[in-house]
Amino acid sequence: MSRTSTIRLVVLWSAFAVVHLVTAAAGWLFPSQPMGDVVLVYEPWSSAALSGGEIVGITETWVYPQLALVPMLVAKILSTPLIAALGASAAYLIAWAVLVAVLDAIAFAVLVGRSPSQPRRIAAWFWVVALLLLGPIGMYRIDAITVPLAVIGALWSVRRPAAAAVLLTIGAWIKIWPGALLLAAVVAAKSRMRMLLTAAAVSAGVLVALLVFGADAEIFGFLTEQTGRGLQIEAVAATPFLWLAIAGAARIEYSFDILTFQISAQGADAVSAVLTPLMVVVVVVITAIGGLKASRGASFARLFPPLALSLVTTLIVVNKVGSPQFQTWLLAPVILWIVFDRTRAAGPALLVLALCALTCLIYPLSYDALLRAEALPVAVLTLRNVVLVVLLAVGIRALVRVPAHHLPTTRE
Repeated sequence: MSRTSTIRLVVLWSAFAVVHLVTAAAGWLFPSQPMGDVVLVYEPWSSAALSGGEIVGITETWVYPQLALVPMLVAKILSTPLIAALGASAAYLIAWAVLVAVLDAIAFAVLVGRSPSQPRRIAAWFWVVALLLLGPIGMYRIDAITVPLAVIGALWSVRRPAAAAVLLTIGAWIKIWPGALLLAAVVAAKSRMRMLLTAAAVSAGVLVALLVFGADAEIFGFLTEQTGRGLQIEAVAATPFLWLAIAGAARIEYSFDILTFQISAQGADAVSAVLTPLMVVVVVVITAIGGLKASRGASFARLFPPLALSLVTTLIVVNKVGSPQFQTWLLAPVILWIVFDRTRAAGPALLVLALCALTCLIYPLSYDALLRAEALPVAVLTLRNVVLVVLLAVGIRALVRVPAHHLPTTRE
């Protein structure tokens, strides 16, 4: 490796480390408790499980897939030596930040390697800048654990399809969204049957383990729990209701069951009810387009990135929930798109960076004002949601334009 390459790599890794330190520290400094879920929810869940109390997902229904508890337990174990000096909450927060940074570092190493190509360097810089713009919400949520798994899984989907399927399936058992990447890979890759069988085997192993630990009706609680959710204020479909709230025709209320702020207004429940079926329809249509392209010989490098981005963006746009950490889901498909086809990835990458910046402006920087339905944060959130819809349109447009070369027929 040349001296120039070494310097570039050192600068890249230095930026990675600094941004993680800055982002982790911002969680302590920014308003609206951006670390709240970690210390107020994850730590009590893990403490209860380790002390013989209730085990979420096992002894009681949970909003997350069961493997989400594993990193929470790991952080709790890591925090134990620090508790005497820092206190339980501070120790757990530091342990969580370290865990996320270590997992990110592993994925970053897979991305850049020892002598990264220019597309991989650009993808790495995109990741660093996106995390900086998104702020502490990019680290202090369970979604942060799934991002490195998704990045590695996406990068390995061609040369190590079985390993990729394992990582993406584990990711989906932590937070559902990596399943969209797995679906895109199965559609676009030639080794789809190997990936399907691997994913099925991993899921079967998880289900058996859950049954052994005593779960039964709680196994799929993360799906049934979602059905009772209302329309969260940051969801794309909630945007018109926020403007109604400014006019006094709608209210923002806190749900103690789901621990989030939701819209209370005439028509909000009807909109919430239709979103999940609509999401299924859109996912099926996008998958069908991808399947048609694959059947006509589209290359994996051209098909997988826009297909993955379209599916993931659909899970955000057509969702009754609009949590700020959802923007982290967009990083893996864009990183892969840059690696495979950086010219066509430029537009989506810029849109995702804009989404990260706008999301940070909303949460945590102006969230209190948003809860008061003030015009400026509602306008910023509206712009963020419009950009999300534009990103979905860009992804679908790129998917439709993927060249499909008819496979040659063989003659006996």
